[in-house]
Formats: sequence, C-alpha cells, structure tokens
Amino acid sequence: MPPIPSPPRSPIAAVTGASRGIGHAIALALASAGFDLLLLDVVQDHGNERAVHDRLTAGCRATFIHADIADIDGRHALVDAMFDTYGALDCLVNNAGVQVQVRGDLLDVTPESYDRVMGINLRGTFFLTQAVARRMVDLTAAPGIHRSVVTISSANAYLAGPDRPEYCMSKMALSMMTRMFALRLGEAGVCTYEIRPGIIRTGMTAPAKEKYDRWIAGGLTPMARWGEPEDVAGAVRTLAEGRMPFCTGAAFHIDGGLHIHKL
Repeated sequence: MPPIPSPPRSPIAAVTGASRGIGHAIALALASAGFDLLLLDVVQDHGNERAVHDRLTAGCRATFIHADIADIDGRHALVDAMFDTYGALDCLVNNAGVQVQVRGDLLDVTPESYDRVMGINLRGTFFLTQAVARRMVDLTAAPGIHRSVVTISSANAYLAGPDRPEYCMSKMALSMMTRMFALRLGEAGVCTYEIRPGIIRTGMTAPAKEKYDRWIAGGLTPMARWGEPEDVAGAVRTLAEGRMPFCTGAAFHIDGGLHIHKL
C-alpha cells in the first residue's frame, strides 16, 4: 500500500505582548483558528500561565517565551528560539507597546520618556520584524499556509495627541514600517498589515475611562460604544488566515468609525 500522506501542519504565529489585553485576545482568536502559538512577553507572572493554559484548552500548542523586544542585541537569539520551537513561523503579530508614563505638555517631553516609548514601540518592533523577515525570505512557504506580519498601531497613527507626542510619533512610524516591509516582502509571498485600534477597553485605557465614556456618549464615534480586545483580535485572525490574499501594506481601522472626518 502507498504511504499515507502526512496531514498539512498547523500555521504558526508569534504574538508579542501576548499575556493580557489585546495581545491575549489575539492569541485566543488565533488558537481558535488552529494556529500553534508563541506567546512573547517581557513580564513573567501568572498571566503568562493563564495565557498558555487558555491556548492549550483551545486545542493548539502554546509556548511562552520571555522576551524584551527593546533588547535588540538579543533579537537574533530570540528569533532563533521562535523558529526552532515548532520548526517554522508563518505570522508575526507586533502587538507589544507602551503608553507614556506621564501625559503633559509637548514642550516638556523628556529624552528619557521619548527613548523609552520609541525603544519599545518602534525600534524594538522594527528590528524584531527585520530579523523575522530575513528568515521568512530564506524559507519556502508551507503549502496552503498564508504568511504575514500584522502590526498593531493605534488611532494615534493619524490622530495627534499633543499630551503624548512620543507615543503618537511611534505609532505613525509603524504605518510607514508596514508599507516598507510590504514592498520588500511581497515577492517572497509575505503580506504585511497594520491594525489601527480606536478606543479599546484595556488596562491601558482604564485610567481615562470617565473621559472616554463622556466622549463616546457625546458622539465621538458613529458606533457609540467602546471597542473590545476581541474586535481587534477578529481583524487579526481574518488577516492571518489569509482571507485577504491580494492585499498588503494596508491599514485597517478597528475604531467604530473614529477615523471618519465630519463637519
């Protein structure tokens, strides 16, 4: 009898900042889509254990990797570990990021705050993506598996927030990064996408809940509700699964219409 062919392998995704908030929801959505997961986070706590448990319960393989993407000197060892864990990597989700620690006057931004935000949100994300992209270019895609880089930016990629300029600039730069990698990786069959979340209910937005409640009730967005991490996660799943195969370098607004200008 002829040998029975092996079933195609599961797609493999890495999610940075995967232990909580939007990252946690993204990982759950990808697990439900059949992805095996690498869960990257700088924080080591019970959230990591919960994250891995949730993915295993969903029926996929899940591995936690302690990683600080701001440590670009360690990026090559990190990427080796990412590819070695399951033997491949098909999707990188750049979700890790930080807000400013103190909001205030644009004229009072300190070099320390600027360097911290840019070091994680932009510098770390860029060089991790570069290292992953090099490996992707050198490898052949597995049959039937879509390859992609999905970067979570923010509505502040286009909406100016003068009380947090370093954050806004870092997110705007991620938009250009997405387009640049689209140009470079297109011929290798790797698509890049940017997700721009609006006002999403997470720990990061919790301190401003009362303000955002007032704004939303006052008509800030056509869809008069908070966004949820699952709203962002659903968009990431759609893209990572390859449901938009003739699209790359594009930005998707998951913001309830916040981006729509009106008179």
